[in-house]
Amino acid sequence: MKHLGRIAALVGFAVAIWLVWRDHPETVWHLMRSAGVGLVLAACVHIFPMCANAWDWRMLIRRAERPSFVKMLKFVWLRESINGLLPVARIGGEIVTLRLMGRAGVRPATTLASLVVDTQLTLISQIVFALVACGYLLGHSSSGAAHFARTLVWSIAGILPLLTVFILLQHARPFERLARTLNRVTSGKMLDLVGKSVRVDQSVMLIWRQKGVVTRYLIIWQTLQCAGFALEIWIALRVLGTDATFFQAFVIEASIQFISSVAFLVPGNLGVQEGAFVVIGGMLGFDAPTCLALAGARRIRDLLFYVPGLVAWQVSEHRLPRAQRHEVRPAIVEKH
Repeated sequence: MKHLGRIAALVGFAVAIWLVWRDHPETVWHLMRSAGVGLVLAACVHIFPMCANAWDWRMLIRRAERPSFVKMLKFVWLRESINGLLPVARIGGEIVTLRLMGRAGVRPATTLASLVVDTQLTLISQIVFALVACGYLLGHSSSGAAHFARTLVWSIAGILPLLTVFILLQHARPFERLARTLNRVTSGKMLDLVGKSVRVDQSVMLIWRQKGVVTRYLIIWQTLQCAGFALEIWIALRVLGTDATFFQAFVIEASIQFISSVAFLVPGNLGVQEGAFVVIGGMLGFDAPTCLALAGARRIRDLLFYVPGLVAWQVSEHRLPRAQRHEVRPAIVEKH
């Protein structure tokens, strides 16, 4: 299990290379070179969904501890960079963020609760958007696309019960129950953990009771976030010479987001992302070289945002006191 992320990354990288090689790499490269600065512009648009995520996540934190918008944007940047490029099963960014937000004056219980609810609401919105994408594919594409859309719907149906249980568990004091169990197993050596776990459960419940905040998160901010991602796709498709509509870009993005969440163990979604672009883009009438060039545009975004994000994370770590720094790194390494 320790090396599962690395193995998945290598397999995914091999799949990505094979896909490009199969569909004439010189054609893909020519498309990307012709698009030129336009692909960089499409990548830069990523700042808009990052801002939407920073704002909605910030609203989940109680006002007395709420960091500034600029700090929240930095936390989003670091979390995306770590989860997007490192083999940390999409939770390494949360671990680092928990530490850094503590330095910004946010209590651990408040931070952990906001991360839990943020993850839940993001999954809910991804499922809704994926269902909208499936509806479009069923109504506007070929029989092959309809078959894929039905497969995607069945996948969503399989995940929904797990997500429902996950959400309902938050109302059953899961952190407290787990801490009390560990305390009994260790003969009372984790009593302090019980108190901290109680505060986490209370913070989660307080967020869910803010109906207005949760509703705005789902309806407004998550929609704006997905629209920002779709805008990246749409601009990239246009500069690659297609006449794609914005809704087609939305369908591609919504489907990719859901597939990426399912394949969370693969670092950077290597291979998964490229394959998904080829399959979904093909259903919408785009040829394979264009779809692979589109996937390449997404990798340009990773280089522009996530690589500098990893550098910024290391700089932040070196600013931590020595004792705290040693607490963060092992936690990340264990998830590899």
